[in-house]
Amino acid sequence: MNLFWQNKSFVHEFIFQGFSVSEKSQLFIFVVILNIYLFTLFGNLLIVSLVCLCPSIQNPMYIFLGNFSFTEICYTTVIIPQILVHTQQERKVISYIRCLLQLYFLGPTEFFLLTVMAYDRYAAICSPLRYSYIMNEKVCQHLAVVSWMSGFFTGWTLTIPTAMLNFCGPNVINHFFCDFVPLVKLSCSDTSVSETVFFSLAWVVVLSSLSFSTISYSFIIKTILKIPSSLGRQKAFSTCAAHLTVLIIFYGTCIFLYVRPRASFLSDKDKILSLIYSVITPCLNPLIYTLRNREFKQALIKHRHLLLLQWYLRFTKEKSIEQQENLHC
Repeated sequence: MNLFWQNKSFVHEFIFQGFSVSEKSQLFIFVVILNIYLFTLFGNLLIVSLVCLCPSIQNPMYIFLGNFSFTEICYTTVIIPQILVHTQQERKVISYIRCLLQLYFLGPTEFFLLTVMAYDRYAAICSPLRYSYIMNEKVCQHLAVVSWMSGFFTGWTLTIPTAMLNFCGPNVINHFFCDFVPLVKLSCSDTSVSETVFFSLAWVVVLSSLSFSTISYSFIIKTILKIPSSLGRQKAFSTCAAHLTVLIIFYGTCIFLYVRPRASFLSDKDKILSLIYSVITPCLNPLIYTLRNREFKQALIKHRHLLLLQWYLRFTKEKSIEQQENLHC
């Protein structure tokens, strides 16, 4: 196995270029990203814990949300701790094997789960009488497993062609983590096959899941508009507003980053957008799904005897008040 890696690459480690900022700015970035990461971990762990422990929210929507929150925990843990360490180091190094592993674990499981969640909302709003039959426990389990397996398979499909490339030097990656495009730029092999596989999969996975979600929501909106009472329309829309918000943020940043020609990559603006996608977007998930969700708030209140849950309730309340004040301003 070691002989295989030695034959395929002369480079044993990569150096991240990251952002060119002052020492004072690096400390500020460290503090900000650390706080965001801790909130992301706590918020998403809270969602996963409540979905597992609270029977009142063990329905398909929250089961898929629990899976999605778990992927956010995995995704951020693969990237953010390394960013935090590198902000305090002059030489930002990652080994060749760890770089490939990082590339693999950044697979597209989230896309499949978001698509399944869109289908769940479609079934709930467009076929409410048959919803419990369509989205029964067995179907939910199968959809969750298929989403995870599809993500793992796609991750391998993206990583193996990259692992087959030779890296002779230089070894400086113009990024702050191992992403496909800046990595293949360093290869001394013909990268046409790897690039074709990557961008083809990016188009297929991202655009097919986005298309499916868009079609689902077009039927949802059509059904909501047919509801005679404004209260009924508002109630129906509130059940999918959080998921729709996550879809817009998630796909908007992702399409701008990956589903476009190679030549336009790797500017400082791209790295900033990538930082937002990698660090800030996962942090928004707990805020979006819990701030205006009555069932989640009730579950939190039910477990208010736990100190951490009390702190979270206080934090989300302060955030909500702050957002309302900003809107009034």
